[in-house]
Amino acid sequence: MHVLAVLALVVCVAGTYWQSVRAFEPDRDVVTNPVADLADAEELDALLVPGEYAHPDSYANTAVTATGSFDSGAQLLVPRAHDGAEGFDVVLPLDTGDGVALAVNRGWTEDPDSVPEAPEGEVTVAGWLVPPTTAPDGIVPVEVPEGQVERIAPSVLVNEWDYRLYEGHLTLPASDPATASLVPAPPPEPPTGITVNWRSLSYTFQWALFGLSAVAYWAISVRRELRAERSRRAGEGEEETVQAAAGS
Repeated sequence: MHVLAVLALVVCVAGTYWQSVRAFEPDRDVVTNPVADLADAEELDALLVPGEYAHPDSYANTAVTATGSFDSGAQLLVPRAHDGAEGFDVVLPLDTGDGVALAVNRGWTEDPDSVPEAPEGEVTVAGWLVPPTTAPDGIVPVEVPEGQVERIAPSVLVNEWDYRLYEGHLTLPASDPATASLVPAPPPEPPTGITVNWRSLSYTFQWALFGLSAVAYWAISVRRELRAERSRRAGEGEEETVQAAAGS
């Protein structure tokens, strides 16, 4: 019983700690890295390998430079609201050579028919790497209009472009010629406040309650055993006294 009580307590303590940590962790989709200064931009290939997964924490909001040419014929639109208006992010592959490309978000437009032409020829762009976007509330549309994709993610874009892609995508500053008259998509700012996952917090209290219950059950059981042992010894003592009196 004592071993089971210890095991139960260990499990409950571990569960309490795990859920308490999760209760104050940001969501998986929240970028916590600060936005890097473009003056400190590093080469893209020094950070990412095309076709290979990289954890968002290792590159999100990092300033990088990349050289290549825009494949204007592969332009895609991604539906997104901006300041209450419906519109689209304009996404192009930056062909860096050898069948490799980096997805670049040129910016947002309300009118997809008035998207300015991308710069021609070889260009060097500087911007911030952003992790793949996720479907809102886990909802993936069955189909989208031709020339559009539901989100900017290599797992989606690889079905539209014949390139090996870098993880994530690049968002450009307003000063970049590739944005032209488009509204730049700024890199995500890390959260400044504390967010609470109330479900995990409630699980924290539940695990703690289970642990206290296990300790209480163990204490009551031990107390009962001690009481039973005292009663047994008292009974044996009375029996010995009676036997001694009978013998005399």
